[in-house]
Amino acid sequence: MTTDPRSNNIPGLEPGGGVPPGETPPAEGSESWAGGQTYHQPDLPHESFWSRFGLVSVIAIGVLVAALFVVWAVVRAVDL
Repeated sequence: MTTDPRSNNIPGLEPGGGVPPGETPPAEGSESWAGGQTYHQPDLPHESFWSRFGLVSVIAIGVLVAALFVVWAVVRAVDL
């Protein structure tokens, strides 16, 4: 008995790929050729000016916010 999805002789399937009434359809394969579609991993973004600029911007804003909290804490400590 052959269960190769690429062959035309799959048990439980009618010619043309239909399933007869009362029959459980075969499980979908996990191979890359199952379903006739292939999936490729998308390309990873490359290093560019904008990716570095974005990272530096986020870090700079974080440092600025941290510095503002430090200044606020010093001002409150001096006022007490």
